[in-house]
Amino acid sequence: MDKPKIIIFGGGGHCKSCIDVIETENRFIIAGIVDIKEKIGEEILGYKIIGCDFDIPELIKKYKNALITIGQISSPENRIRIFNILENNQANLPTIISPFAYVSKHTKIGKGTIVLHHALIYANAQIGINCIINSKALIEQDVEIGDHCHISTSSVVNGGVKIGDKVFFGSNAVSRQGVEISDYSFIKANSIVK
Repeated sequence: MDKPKIIIFGGGGHCKSCIDVIETENRFIIAGIVDIKEKIGEEILGYKIIGCDFDIPELIKKYKNALITIGQISSPENRIRIFNILENNQANLPTIISPFAYVSKHTKIGKGTIVLHHALIYANAQIGINCIINSKALIEQDVEIGDHCHISTSSVVNGGVKIGDKVFFGSNAVSRQGVEISDYSFIKANSIVK
């Protein structure tokens, strides 16, 4: 049986990491990338840029599965905008999990979220929609992460932490157990959240 096809949205640096995870997970075939109009026809890691935002309705009719591969540092708004367009066009937004990550079977992860290589997610963690759980991130037990968040490389979210929506949690940042982090927070790299 043929594997289903998926289109990915955003052709920057984060896209390359996502391609690597999709290829390794081996559940989907990447049909192409959506980026800005001026880049149509270019290739990223052998995959062609096949359209721009204006093409989304037609692309979703042809390829039902989609993943947002735009990174999130300064703001989540571009990821949210594309997510809403995809939802309005009835796209299927699967959860993508690297086979090199550990995700407890007692965890809930929302649609459109990607878990990259060597991330660790322990029991009773709950992760919202359209999130990035980046390489080597550690999410301990009973953590709640809202929607549209980016938990960056090698960060540590200790047990019982509650993270709101649209939060950026920087590389190598560490949270103390049980803290609450409000919506739209920006946690700098190498920070300690007390």
